[in-house]
Amino acid sequence: MNEQFTSSGGLDRKVLSKAALALGSQKFSWRRLLPFLGPAFIACVAYVDPGNFATNISGGAQFGYALLWVVLAANVAAMFIQYLSAKLGIVTGKNLPEVIRDQTSRPVSFFYWIQAEVMAMATDLAEFLGAALAFHLLMGIPMIWGAVLTGVVSIGLLALQRKGFRPLEAAITVMVAVVTICYVFEFFVSKPDVTIWSGFIPAFKNMEMLYLAIGILGATVMPHVIYLHSALTQRRIPTETVQEKKILLFFTKIEVAIALGLAGIVNMAMLAAAAAVYFGKNINNAGDMTIAYQTLTPVLGPLAAVAFGVALLASGLSSSTVGTMAGQVVMQGFVAFKIPLFVRRALTMIPAFAVIWLGIDPTQTLVLSQVALSFGIPLALIPLVLYTSNKTIMGVHASKPLAHFIGWAIAIAIVALNLVLIYQTILPAAGS
Repeated sequence: MNEQFTSSGGLDRKVLSKAALALGSQKFSWRRLLPFLGPAFIACVAYVDPGNFATNISGGAQFGYALLWVVLAANVAAMFIQYLSAKLGIVTGKNLPEVIRDQTSRPVSFFYWIQAEVMAMATDLAEFLGAALAFHLLMGIPMIWGAVLTGVVSIGLLALQRKGFRPLEAAITVMVAVVTICYVFEFFVSKPDVTIWSGFIPAFKNMEMLYLAIGILGATVMPHVIYLHSALTQRRIPTETVQEKKILLFFTKIEVAIALGLAGIVNMAMLAAAAAVYFGKNINNAGDMTIAYQTLTPVLGPLAAVAFGVALLASGLSSSTVGTMAGQVVMQGFVAFKIPLFVRRALTMIPAFAVIWLGIDPTQTLVLSQVALSFGIPLALIPLVLYTSNKTIMGVHASKPLAHFIGWAIAIAIVALNLVLIYQTILPAAGS
């Protein structure tokens, strides 16, 4: 069990009391849903992180609305995947890394831990750089000092866990709301034209579009948060009977739909706004987030630029915090070992500081990290689909054949896209 996600504060006890009443009633009301809101909103932060900014802005600036269908498909897939992860935690009382460790050999668990840590580091690199860049853009301070501020604030957010799960859930949810409000505003002031609907027709025009599509997929379906979501739900609301678990799973479906639905709206608004502002306007390197920010003031006004910066800041701070939590889950789950959360936060800041110190372009680093992340998705998704369909592990709550089929279809599609990318880019480069 992950002690960092157990209840300890008075606010947590109030939530648990209301949840117990809701689980004992057969009537549905939106008020009964409230104590169950939280885990999916923490998870959804990973779906509106700075990596999404980089890939969505690059996609909209280069290809207009053409990749909107990829964003929509990725978010629908994310809803399904995150529900399965939450379901595993609720039903088994264990998180996905713990279940993998129980069901596989020690070498396999060790391999899973190493690759999951690499994925978590790639994620944290993108998130930390995004927040540092936001501080730089909004305050005009050097990137290195933006990174220092990001580290300080993320440590402060992590400290909220000492007061229980609810304060951190509330803080993260507020940040998700900030990102949503800012990008809904950006969408309306950018005034996308009617050709936006053409972006929902699936098509790939060239390899660069495929590269960005896989980046969007990697930025939207995040392997580290597949592991994390099961840890957030595994002991959050105690359930004693099959019926209570069914009710809890019902409320979890609704929560996932709301949280990931908001993330989907933000991602589509992000790409559509970028397409409306930058596509075909002869703005060089519009996909670069610094140029994107600087261009917004003359095109849409200073308020639009500030909204962009604030959204990026809220996104980077919250997702960097969540990424640190995910790293702790994979270590504790796969190898039954943990280090203090604040030590992990300090260690995972090092790659971001190195990128800044070496003067590497933050936007290119963000996009590349998201493409790398897509290679880790099948390693998290395949065991998730297998175990949630296993009646020995899940009992009466095992996934039905249709859910099992959908899970495999998503996993196969992701693997196929990655193989195409490898064949078209890495192999030709090696032969030249």
